[in-house]
Amino acid sequence: MAAAEPAARKRRPKGHFAAGRAKRPRGGGRQLEAGMRGILITCNMNERKCVGEAYSLLGEYGDLLYGPEQFSDHEEQPSGSEREEDEDDVEAALKKEVGQIRASTEQKLRRFQSVESGANNVVFIRTRGIEPENLVHHILKDMHATKKKKTRVILRMLPISGTCKAFMEDMKKYTETFFEPWFKAPNKGTFQIVYKARNNSHMSREEVIKELAGIVGSLNPENKVDLNNPQYTIVVEIIKNVCCLSVVKDYVLFRKYNLQEVVKSNKEDTQQNPPSVTEQNSKVEKPETEEKEKKEVKEESTNQGEAGAEPKGNDTLNA
Repeated sequence: MAAAEPAARKRRPKGHFAAGRAKRPRGGGRQLEAGMRGILITCNMNERKCVGEAYSLLGEYGDLLYGPEQFSDHEEQPSGSEREEDEDDVEAALKKEVGQIRASTEQKLRRFQSVESGANNVVFIRTRGIEPENLVHHILKDMHATKKKKTRVILRMLPISGTCKAFMEDMKKYTETFFEPWFKAPNKGTFQIVYKARNNSHMSREEVIKELAGIVGSLNPENKVDLNNPQYTIVVEIIKNVCCLSVVKDYVLFRKYNLQEVVKSNKEDTQQNPPSVTEQNSKVEKPETEEKEKKEVKEESTNQGEAGAEPKGNDTLNA
């Protein structure tokens, strides 16, 4: 029996217990986090195809607006004396090599890079060197004008101009500065707030809307709520512990930034029809909409009681 124990120990893999604890984080470190900018995209149950469509669409319009993407292969080359010193000091040489590799990698990062969003049916494309709100608005404006459908699984495409931690104090501090370009006097405008939370249970929809609306009002008392056709729509998308923010224009005109809806006919575009006309249009539209798209659009509109395109919490400003 004594001889069997050492043999059993040898058969056990080295580091057996440590292996279970050292799990690599999902996404390999490329995850949505505070400080990022980019584009949040919802899709129909096929995230891989959604990423492919996003790269194609963003690449097409990105090249038009900003020119073809350029990469720099420039790396610092040490002088002769520096090279000799590095050869004498192995540790210094290793550090320099690691630094050069890291710098080269950063220089070659693409204009658009998919990262783990932290929610199902949601893709986040990180952007570098561009203004996401301008790019997305240009895409929607073009698709609205041409009525040319360019995607199959992408539903909504929302620019994210800033991100912070999804805690009320962090959000209040961040938005006091973030909202200034649109709402700080002498700038002013009508606005609404749309809110959506995914995989997050500690935030209160009503509290978030009330606090952010109060901040907008404090920047300029002439900023007014308009739930029908506002100049600006404040988009608040919370995923886990990250709050994604943007201020967009033409939210109603571009069908809540839904790429499937924005390419419909001009007749279907009319949002403020009389009830009888709206009912007739809805009967005509129903058979033309795919079942998955109807389900997703319905979920985005109702948000299962968590959020809405026309938040009731904004009414607190009217008091």
